[in-house]
Amino acid sequence: MKLFSKTDIGQVRQSNQDACAGELFAQDRAWAVVCDGMGGAAGGNIASSLAVQTIAAKMTADLLDSVGDDTERKEWMAQAVQEANQAVYRLAREKEELRGMGTTVVLAVVCQQFVSVVHAGDSRAYLLLPDGDIRQITVDHSMVQELVDKGDLTEQEAQTHPQKNIITRALGVQPAVEVDYIQEPFPERARLLICTDGLSNYVGTEQISQLSLELDAESFCEQLIESANHAGGGDNITVVVIEN
Repeated sequence: MKLFSKTDIGQVRQSNQDACAGELFAQDRAWAVVCDGMGGAAGGNIASSLAVQTIAAKMTADLLDSVGDDTERKEWMAQAVQEANQAVYRLAREKEELRGMGTTVVLAVVCQQFVSVVHAGDSRAYLLLPDGDIRQITVDHSMVQELVDKGDLTEQEAQTHPQKNIITRALGVQPAVEVDYIQEPFPERARLLICTDGLSNYVGTEQISQLSLELDAESFCEQLIESANHAGGGDNITVVVIEN
């Protein structure tokens, strides 16, 4: 198993409010987290960094070894995200200048040929199979996605909607956060891509799939950043790639 990550300020922003972390523990075990902060330059940066630090502190080899079945893994991952939510929420309440800050989160754990994902917000996880098939396994928690789900917008219209950036869930805004949990098989030579919307808003799934077919995992990670920047780089860009 391999893990690569990269974050970039992009071409427009004055600061990078994204944060990520990840670690390999064995041939079949890994974890990774991606966060995209919001609430101004200082607030967004602090929210995403604090969330990643809080989650990383809970991700240890011993815990991964002890989390055996799906129910235990789900509860453990959700608890890690709730602890991060509480940390961001408390700090935002304590400091007036940080009021309103928050962050998206995608937390993934790979264990025993399965990938488990807990997420809130519009950062995404994609599963890429060796034959080039790509599937978004998270569903955005956003106003635009709700309109798509109701049939009021098409997927194509959603891509350019003026309220595309309005999310309906985020860490740190309320004392608790609702998260979604997904588990998927993670076959040999498959890749998991976790990213912020600085990638997904600028690089389409067809291009992501083609790059994955052409490049090794490390080069794939690098080229995704380059492609988003080449397409305008209007936001911070963060990607994590785990290859089985």
